[in-house]
Amino acid sequence: MRLIVMGQQAFGKSALETILDAGKDEVVAVYCAPDKDGRQDPIKEFALEKGLSVMQPDNFKDAAVLDEMRSFEADLCVMAYVIIFVPEEARDVPTHGSICFHPSLLPLHRGPSSINWPIMWGATKTGLSYFWPDDGLDEGEILLQKEVDIGPDDTIGSVYFDKVFPIGLEATLEAIDLVRAGNPPRIVQDESKATYEGWCNKKVAEIDWNRSVGEVYNQIRACNPQPGAWTTLNGEILQIFDCEKTDDACGRTGRVSAISDDGMTITAGRGSIIVKRVKYAGGKKITAAEFAVEQGLEVGAKLAT
Repeated sequence: MRLIVMGQQAFGKSALETILDAGKDEVVAVYCAPDKDGRQDPIKEFALEKGLSVMQPDNFKDAAVLDEMRSFEADLCVMAYVIIFVPEEARDVPTHGSICFHPSLLPLHRGPSSINWPIMWGATKTGLSYFWPDDGLDEGEILLQKEVDIGPDDTIGSVYFDKVFPIGLEATLEAIDLVRAGNPPRIVQDESKATYEGWCNKKVAEIDWNRSVGEVYNQIRACNPQPGAWTTLNGEILQIFDCEKTDDACGRTGRVSAISDDGMTITAGRGSIIVKRVKYAGGKKITAAEFAVEQGLEVGAKLAT
């Protein structure tokens, strides 16, 4: 088929590369977001290296943009990680319309931080979907879905890069094959099961040490590496990344109960977090043991101050 590939960032680039490597279809154009601050998106750089036509419209409702899309005579548009709105008139330009990647098992976790939230909530499974987008947010009929496990120590980094990312690339080819074969699935999303969450941002990432140790641990995992769960020490932000949890609790919540070569232990509700890697006051990531020495931290030090 003749494909328009629309995407952004690492997944968009890798999806394009996977499609080209498969050699089954012709990529007639690549669409990506306009350059920001003079920086080119990875998918744009790669597409130009391959001699492909690259388009970066800022308004898909513009008549000239739509005419340009029609000129490519595409059979299908593959939207591989797209965070800009593409209206129906543009999505319907290809003969078979458009399919879109989303890193959750829709209708669960619609929205922009769909990998963070199942980890935050302590889920043991998540997944990815290719669907036929409509004008709703992550709505539209499902083409295919793949489940992935969330291990008890997985972070957003490990779930995305080790699981969702590679399986998503395989699913991209499978989704295209389903459309090529004819009569592809169009499964209506069950609205009674739909959830929507906003951005997992700095506000969400602030740690309340009075919450249960399991909740705090899930929060840190869900924010590692981005946006980085955080607390404060002496008025400066202390971001916490790699850690472990233990049911052992000593002292008041939010206080350092132990310091060792393995890290520093902070008491939470009904347990403790053994912090192993941190970033303080906008500095570099270092081990918690190094941080404790640099700051002259002692047992009993109070966080969230």
